[in-house]
Amino acid sequence: MSIEPGAPASLTSRIHGCLLGGAVGDSLGYAVGTDSMAEIRRRFGAGGIAGFDALPAGRFSDETELTLYTVDGLVEAPEWANSGVGADVNACLWLAYLRWLATQGEDAPSSAPVPQPRWIDRQVVLHQRREPCETCISGLATGEMGTSVRPVNAGSKGPGTVVRSAPFGLIPHITPEAVYKLSADAASLTHGHPAARQTAGIFSLLIHRLVSGEGLLEAASAVSAHSHALNEVAPELPERLDAALQLAAKGVVAPEELTEMLGEGRTAEEALAVALYAVLATLPRAGNATAPAGKGGKGADDGGADTLPVRHFREAVALAVNHGGNSDATGSLAGNILGAFYGEECLPADWLGALEAPEAIRGMAGLLVGVTTGEG
Repeated sequence: MSIEPGAPASLTSRIHGCLLGGAVGDSLGYAVGTDSMAEIRRRFGAGGIAGFDALPAGRFSDETELTLYTVDGLVEAPEWANSGVGADVNACLWLAYLRWLATQGEDAPSSAPVPQPRWIDRQVVLHQRREPCETCISGLATGEMGTSVRPVNAGSKGPGTVVRSAPFGLIPHITPEAVYKLSADAASLTHGHPAARQTAGIFSLLIHRLVSGEGLLEAASAVSAHSHALNEVAPELPERLDAALQLAAKGVVAPEELTEMLGEGRTAEEALAVALYAVLATLPRAGNATAPAGKGGKGADDGGADTLPVRHFREAVALAVNHGGNSDATGSLAGNILGAFYGEECLPADWLGALEAPEAIRGMAGLLVGVTTGEG
């Protein structure tokens, strides 16, 4: 039987945990990029990368940048509504992504609208070009607002959609159907393949279920079943999710078996499958609650030992990035999932200490908390 956290985390803690956790996982994965597993072992030893000790800094990639710009688009829509002006959520997201496009040194055509600058645009760290998703760049550079009926990049199903989709699941008091639609519609702004839309929507539903208090295995099984029921001509996602659940039941396997069964995270459905497997395969089990000594997160005890949630986060994120594939995407998704489930208490203090520009991430998390809960 899996062990659940001792007390429910607040929505504020889950929002901060999800966004910070995703950035931490992204940073650990970005440190190895798309290195082969042989190269990862050469650099970090037989077990692969296990933390930030051997790194000069914890730099995040465009995965985190796009996630934060997703937050900004979701924040702007209710801000307009509160001022008495109706706003289309997907249009606000498109404008947010166009502002991100500008931070990457890319110009949209003159036919595209010119968005007004916002607080996020003043965060210099988000202007760094960190090998951005070329499909996101090309889709936004068309100057056309993609829709589910007329998506841009119709054949693309890379992970650039799913890695930015956690914020949709953090919005309380909306239906699961609304969560899915918001996320899937936003995916169409840059990626048009049904599997990209489907994976983004299902990932957001997973986050939504976890934030609502469901257990990890319960929520994972529910969204896997949901993926089978979707009326989308894209069997890839349910097949990968089924494989992830089956592989997780075996426990931790070698990276070579992981990639053989689930892929390398180079498509949206592969990235989600790898992350979900990593989270579930390392899920603490009854009788295994004693954690090894080490630096812990906010829930660490006075002796410095990792709490169970911190230990889970370390093990799951390390497993998610050590496979020789698209490690920043899979690490980011695993961090989002665990942060949404446990809240901030799962975040290792030493890993947070190595994270680049946490104030920018906390700033955006605070804005999302403000519009969703009314709290400052």
